[in-house]
Parts: sequence; structure tokens; C-alpha cells
Amino acid sequence: MGAEKKWFFTFFSTTFLSLLLLLLYSISAFSSPRPFFSLVQRGPHCPPAFGYYIFGGKGDKDRIFRLLLAVYHPRNRYLLHLGAEASDEEKYRLTLALKSVPAIRSFGNVDVKGKPDRFSYMGSTHIAATLHAASVLMKVDRGWDWFITLSALDYLLVTQDDLSHVFSSVRRDLNFLDHTSDLGWKGGQRIQPIVVDPAIYLARRTEFFHATEKRPMPDAFKIFTGKVYYQCWSVVYAYYLHFGIEFRLPMGHLKQILLMYFNNVMLSEESYFHSVICNSPEFKNTTVNSDLRYMIWDNPPKMEPHFLNVLDYDQMAQSGGALARQFKKHEPLLDMVDKKILKRNGRNQVAPGAWCTGRNSWWSDPCTQWGDVNVLKPGPQAKKLQETITNLLDDWSSQSNQCT
Repeated sequence: MGAEKKWFFTFFSTTFLSLLLLLLYSISAFSSPRPFFSLVQRGPHCPPAFGYYIFGGKGDKDRIFRLLLAVYHPRNRYLLHLGAEASDEEKYRLTLALKSVPAIRSFGNVDVKGKPDRFSYMGSTHIAATLHAASVLMKVDRGWDWFITLSALDYLLVTQDDLSHVFSSVRRDLNFLDHTSDLGWKGGQRIQPIVVDPAIYLARRTEFFHATEKRPMPDAFKIFTGKVYYQCWSVVYAYYLHFGIEFRLPMGHLKQILLMYFNNVMLSEESYFHSVICNSPEFKNTTVNSDLRYMIWDNPPKMEPHFLNVLDYDQMAQSGGALARQFKKHEPLLDMVDKKILKRNGRNQVAPGAWCTGRNSWWSDPCTQWGDVNVLKPGPQAKKLQETITNLLDDWSSQSNQCT
């Protein structure tokens, strides 16, 4: 009897261990990333790609990571920037979080700025940081078609499949930028006052220095202004902004002249890029006057738009915008967008697209396995965005000069 018990125990243990190993192997094989069998294809006949610059300051690590997961696609290129005020530990944890995402680890299309720029949101150092980001993205990968800047307070209202599908029908030299030459109160309160951004030469943050006198409005070029937080530039314009050697422009090196002028303007990023593009013969007719963003402003507008909440979801989702601003940290509205629009099921999962071929369930990430990354599957939000783009392009094509 003792021998039989011993034999039964041995048999049961062996069977249990075999089943356990088989189960572990199945889970491992199912969840481990499968090498992609199709390379990213670029060109005019392929879906467009985007170069994303996502930036934030101290305490924005989680926001930046979540935003990256919302906008991630293997065809795009990403540069993340935590400002100089963020701690080394926060930057390290952001880098560590990226390694936990199989697709990001395998495709290697996300970079974190190693030496962060010191910039002020109110000053000209923000322009320098944006130009530097465009330069870095062009250096690591010039295959993207549009350069998109996002702050940690932004979030997407469409999937990347939606965005690429809609932009497939858009001329790739067009620039989406909210702009106007009607300065209104900004002329006297923003453009004419002379300020100095201390972040240019001081390691610590201090107040801006204001001159006692104002300067007259320039007559060698026209000032344009618009929203500061979001741009969608063509790669051609981004290349010109940083290098600018291939273009022969009147007034000498226009972008350098304007950069010197706006070096002493409060919130200069609201006007610098807009003024460069609208004073350039090569680009002034490539501007679509919209930033494709949903925001709610006071009337008259204050410095910042309202913080959006769950009560704004229906109107926001029906707006036809590509993204929205601005959101408080851990805003429940973001969870609604994840669930209803982006179909993100987990905190560390990227928004799925047609390239994700794994099983989608409460415990499984479909983007740990992938197929052809050049295939798109747009969803319902794409139709709303398409209507917005179609209306904007109709308005654009009916004007001889878009910068007025």
C-alpha cells in the first residue's frame, strides 16, 4: 500500500508539473512580442507618419508616458522631453517605463532627451526647445511627414489609424497652424513690451525682466499670432525652420531675424512660428488655419482654456477634433476616452490599431503581437475628423493667400 501511494504521488506530481510548465509556456508564447515580419514603408503612396515631440516639466512623467501610449504607432517617431527641473530619478523612471512596453522596446522608435533643455513656457527658450526637438527628430529619422508638438496637458480624440487614414488624403506640404494678423490687445500687451527670459542664462527660475519702454511695431515684416500649445508642421517646413539653407528668402535669413525679434517677446511661441511661415513666400500659401484641437475658452479668453471634465465628453467626442486640451492629472475623462475611443484596456498598454494581432481581453495586451504595420483600420472618430479636414481644405483652396 505504501508503494502504491508513493507511485500515485510521483505520478500526480509529474503530471501537475508538466501541466504547469505547459501552461507557463503557452502564456509566455502568447504574451511575448513576435518579431515583425513587415518593415515600416515610407513614401507618397504609403500612409503618412508623424514625428511627435511630447514635453512636460517636473512631475509630468506619468502624464507624458500615458500620452505616449495614446499616440503610439510603430510607423511614427517620438521624442520625449522632461524639462531640466525634473529630477534624474523621474527621467530614469520614464525611461524604465518605456522598456516595459513590448512594442516600444522592439521597434525602438521612442527616444528620451538625454540632456534636457531649460525652458520657460512664457519665454523664448520654449522656441529654442521646440527647434531643438525638430532637429533631433530629423537627425534620428527623417521619414515622418508632419511634426506634432504635444504638452503633458493634451490628449488624443482619435486613434493613430484614424489620424493616418485621414491625413493620407492631405497634401504633405500643408501646415496646420491657428494664425491671424489681427493682434488686437496682444499688440500692446505682448508684442510691444520688451522682456528678457531669464531661463536663457540662469539655472534657477526667476521672474521675467521688463523694460520700462515699449518698442514700435515692426514694418519690415508682419506679425501673426495664434495658439501656442500645438503645431502640426510638414517636414519641409520643419526642415526649413532649423536648417533653412535650401531656401532663398527676401529680408535675408528671415527666421533668424524673427528669432532675434521674438527673443524679447512674452509668450513668443504664440507668434514666432506663425510669423515665420506667413512671411515666407514658400510657405504662406501652405497654411490651414486650424490646430484641430478641442478647447473651451472664456469670452473674452483668459490665459488658459478650461480644464475639461466628464461633462464635456459628448461635445468633445462629436467635435471632429484630433485632440483636446487641457486635463487635470488623473482626470476621469481620460479614462472615458481610453475606453470609448482609443480602446485601451490597461495602464501600460498602447492604443491598439490594425497592426496589433494579439487577442484582446481584460488580461491580455493585443499589441504584444503584430502583423503588417502599414495597414490601417480607421474607426468612427475618423469620419468626424475627415469632415473637419474636408471643410478646412475647402476653405483653404478658396483663398489665394491663407496668411491674412
